[in-house]
Amino acid sequence: MFTKLKIFLEMIKFEHSVFALPFAFMGAILGSVVLNGHLPTWMQILWITLAMVGARTAAMSLNRVIDKAIDKKNPRTVNRAIPAGLISIKQVFIYIILSFALLFWATSNLSSLSMKLLPIAVFFLVIYSYTKRFTWACHFVLGLTLGLAPLGGWIAVTGQFTWSSIVFYLTVVCWSSGFDLIYACQDTEFDRKEGLYSLPSRFGIKAALMTARVLHALTAVGLITLFFMTHLSWFYLVGLVIAYFLLYKEHRLVSPNDLSKVNAAFFTMNGVLSLVVFVFTLLDVFVRQHS
Repeated sequence: MFTKLKIFLEMIKFEHSVFALPFAFMGAILGSVVLNGHLPTWMQILWITLAMVGARTAAMSLNRVIDKAIDKKNPRTVNRAIPAGLISIKQVFIYIILSFALLFWATSNLSSLSMKLLPIAVFFLVIYSYTKRFTWACHFVLGLTLGLAPLGGWIAVTGQFTWSSIVFYLTVVCWSSGFDLIYACQDTEFDRKEGLYSLPSRFGIKAALMTARVLHALTAVGLITLFFMTHLSWFYLVGLVIAYFLLYKEHRLVSPNDLSKVNAAFFTMNGVLSLVVFVFTLLDVFVRQHS
């Protein structure tokens, strides 16, 4: 059982939760402080964590099932658990059902608006895996999906939308769409051969990397806009300086002629970036609350 669980966690790249989870926490913290004047409770953080784990696990599991035939043909993904025969479709579906149940249970313990919006979140979690079959804009659908993390965290503790939450949502949409574009460049030729849709396969790697740069420039604008909208202080700004450097470094690691460092640009830089922005936001809010 534990061996299968280990295989499953590797299959869904559980460690990649570091991308969205810090931003979900950040949304909860900023929303609670801005609108309620205090930090969210530990129970709220617990339910948000469980909801995020359920959502991401369900989405990634579905992605692996839906893409099993594609993964079996792609040299980069042929050794994934399902095409390699390390785990069965039936076993994965059990995890999917449990993950959606966890998402529903956790969300029911958060704000009423969270429950009302849950069907929309589930729609995006499911539809993303199909988009590469009919549109090169699939990267932006992923962005719209991952952007639900900070927006969901915000709504979970406040029960309402604000302009700050929308700006935060769009910022994470741009960030995640951008890094997915970089990651997709390594499958450009395979996608063309198999008739799959992606921006790199449609417009070329150079255009994809340029689009990613524009999206990450908009991410930088969004993060500094959030500074003015939520009255954060210089601790947050220190975090932004580091985040901007990481975005710059990410794009220095890849070029149309050299994609050998895609994994470092995709996972390392973006994983560190989300943690840095969250930690410095938390530090900023904590110092302000106790000053």
